Amino acid sequence: MSKSILVLSLNTFVRDFCRKHLKLYNLEFYSTWDKLYDNSRMAQIILIDYSFIAYNGPQLLENLCFPKPPAPIIILANQDCSFFAEWFYKIGIKHIIPLPCHEDRFKKTIFPYLHFPANQQDFIPHPPFACPNLERFLGDTLKMQELKRLVYHLSQTDTPLLLTGESGTGKTYLAKIIHEMSPRMHNPFCAVNVASIPVSLAEAELFGTTKGAYTNAISRDGYFAVAKSGTLFLDEIGELPPPIQPKLLHVLEERTYNRIGSTTQLKCDTRFIFATNVNLYHLVDQGAFRRDLFYRISILPIEVPPLRERKADIPRLAQHFLAPYQKGLSSTCIQKLMDHHWPGNIRELKNCLVRASILSTKEMIHEALISF
Repeated sequence: MSKSILVLSLNTFVRDFCRKHLKLYNLEFYSTWDKLYDNSRMAQIILIDYSFIAYNGPQLLENLCFPKPPAPIIILANQDCSFFAEWFYKIGIKHIIPLPCHEDRFKKTIFPYLHFPANQQDFIPHPPFACPNLERFLGDTLKMQELKRLVYHLSQTDTPLLLTGESGTGKTYLAKIIHEMSPRMHNPFCAVNVASIPVSLAEAELFGTTKGAYTNAISRDGYFAVAKSGTLFLDEIGELPPPIQPKLLHVLEERTYNRIGSTTQLKCDTRFIFATNVNLYHLVDQGAFRRDLFYRISILPIEVPPLRERKADIPRLAQHFLAPYQKGLSSTCIQKLMDHHWPGNIRELKNCLVRASILSTKEMIHEALISF
């Protein structure tokens, strides 16, 4: 049985507004809380007129949300509801939409909840802190909310962080957000893919060189100096050449280093964030990665979940990637995206949607253009 959009309102304006902008969906209108309670478990989304809360007391809404909302709940407010706004989000209300509002804004807000089956564990209260930076790391599922809470707290420390997760999950993007939330936000952020550095140049790239240290060597800074007072993000740290690993361990423990060809010790005032898409435990067992270095960089691990474990975020991500092209997706397209395994994660999703947007000659992308 397909789920419905439940609307609790006696207001003619509110009801007509919903009919006009949700005419393609199955709407059910209610005039009492009791009937809404009885059918709330069958809802894909619940729209509640604010006047029902203002005139009947907030306790009835809290009863509906306890211990967690049966479906995403959105408040439709044609009067000022700022007094209750903070409390709404605390009990798990997803959004407050002021009426009247533009059709585009209305659809943009509710779009993510209309094209996939409701997943009860995904409807949890907003985080208890305001963090605009983390909102850029799109996702509202339980896994993403837990990740954001952890990231929020760990971003304030100088202890090295280790981001783990499959390729394409957004580890580099998350590392930059962490930097922008940290006390070092006004200082440099330097991102380095270790796998892209030739083995013979790895030490020079990280530590820097002095003139004459070797043939044709010039005096130049390495990444440690470039990221001074800021954050150095070393991606694919599992690819760090074995001869460089004990030297990085020394930097982490002593917070000093030497340029190649110099005996002068330089202070390393840098916050380190590492990332890997491989299992470092296995590399340690194989002797390819130093055990003592592993324990030093993995004090605060953060696992970024793969897209297949947070599929309820796909509609919102799709909307974000399609916005520059002014394209939309039909419900069959959304379902096709939801059914895919996504071995390439967010990167694969973005590439898929960009490709479909370029090939589509219409405002609504046809299902046939969604290819993996």
